[in-house]
Amino acid sequence: MPEKSVHEPLETAGDPKHAARATRSAGRKMRSLLLDAASPLFRERGLAGTAIADIATAADAFPSQITYYFRTKEALFVECACRDLLYLARATEQAALKARTPGDYTHALAETVTASDSVAFFAEALTLTRRRQDLAPLVERTIERLHSEGARAYASQVARHGWRSLRAPDESSRRFWAVAIGIILEGYAMGRSPDALCAEMLRVLGEQAKSTGDTARLRLVDDRETSTSSDEES
Repeated sequence: MPEKSVHEPLETAGDPKHAARATRSAGRKMRSLLLDAASPLFRERGLAGTAIADIATAADAFPSQITYYFRTKEALFVECACRDLLYLARATEQAALKARTPGDYTHALAETVTASDSVAFFAEALTLTRRRQDLAPLVERTIERLHSEGARAYASQVARHGWRSLRAPDESSRRFWAVAIGIILEGYAMGRSPDALCAEMLRVLGEQAKSTGDTARLRLVDDRETSTSSDEES
């Protein structure tokens, strides 16, 4: 079979595959623009106070594009809240990268989470899915991703710094976010400041890991090969 010339385009503009990729790319871009425009409006005005027309205007789009990509305003609301929570999780992980002790690590996590309203926004989406079970799978996937990425980040820090974790990474991640959601929701209802929320989170979470210089004896608590002496230290 003769080889194609290096000057010969692999695909032309009329190629169906090329057109399909261009359409998908444009669709992803429009969805992202709509999410970017809707998120601050939902945060400020809530679901009931935000009209589809307002979102379309903010995104320089047509209302029909919102219903095309998201079907309903409720679905758009839930996707905005889920995306914002995952963005917060990423920012939280980045904020904790410079921590050198377990205490500093936990403090950086708590401080970043309580400084944002993303958790409260996500809680509204959780409430909405009680009445709209068709939206529950997106929330479920978001929570599982939140926990898996949190566990990965925590395990990486434990290995990097030689800490001895008091709980398995997955348990630590799930516990952190459960505490964060509960304390932030209660705090918002009571009108507490971010500093007060952070202090309460640190009090409830307590110590997550211990520093040690004896790296040869380090084990995560779910390691099957933990020595007897390490068990006694726990």
